[in-house]
Amino acid sequence: MMEGTPLAARIRTQVADDVRELGGVGLATLLVGDDPASEIYIGRKHAAAAEAGIRASDVRLAATVSERELLGMVEFLNADEEVDALLVQLPLPVHIDEDRVARAIEPLKDVDGLHPENAGELYLSRPRLVPATAVGVMALLAEYKIELTGARAVVVGRSAIVGKPTAQLLLQANATVTVCHSRTQDLARHTLDADVLVVAVGEAEVVTADMIKAGGTVIDVGVNRTESGLVGDVDPDAAEVAAHLTPVPGGVGPMTIACLLQNAVQCARLRRGAGG
Repeated sequence: MMEGTPLAARIRTQVADDVRELGGVGLATLLVGDDPASEIYIGRKHAAAAEAGIRASDVRLAATVSERELLGMVEFLNADEEVDALLVQLPLPVHIDEDRVARAIEPLKDVDGLHPENAGELYLSRPRLVPATAVGVMALLAEYKIELTGARAVVVGRSAIVGKPTAQLLLQANATVTVCHSRTQDLARHTLDADVLVVAVGEAEVVTADMIKAGGTVIDVGVNRTESGLVGDVDPDAAEVAAHLTPVPGGVGPMTIACLLQNAVQCARLRRGAGG
């Protein structure tokens, strides 16, 4: 099992040291509405930030807020010199254009790495601020010394926050990368070739054990709530086939929070001219 919790703890300890070295880091989160899952995620992020010594401000807006008002708040936080990193919690209400909001965030404060400027830097192999889950996946692969050069890597899922950035990072690590998605025909034909398989679709146990290459490495990004509890996107029986497998929970999840804090430190460094 590729346990994420011990590595995440080490990263958070390093973040705390970095925050002290920088003389403080400010993170602002912006939550629109009262979605219960988003409330939980924001709470976890604030608890982790406080533990690392990061100043975190919790900005809340009603679900009925207009897009113009939301963009005005983003502009205000962009201009606030006490805010090094800014996170707008997704999803947003349906009447708000998420892409427009992402584009409105100051690129050097874009802790989620979703601004087109940061996405472009990643595409050009100059990663600056990269979505935290993708960073966490790569950190786990490095921690367990998974060889990526020349490996066949398959990413199932093409979201802007996980699938696409993970595929880019794997490509930059010299893997041969295939991206699968909801329109892919015969998914198993691709997954069975994967030395490294990353599954991030948000569908419970969509990848079964008979779809996994014997001795491969499987990174299960999904967390799905079912009647039997939390399950991933990969059937747990995959442990009988794969050489390495991330557990759910306790695998990628803790890494996402730790790497988000790491990104906040990177935002502070970039704004002070010390990043790169």
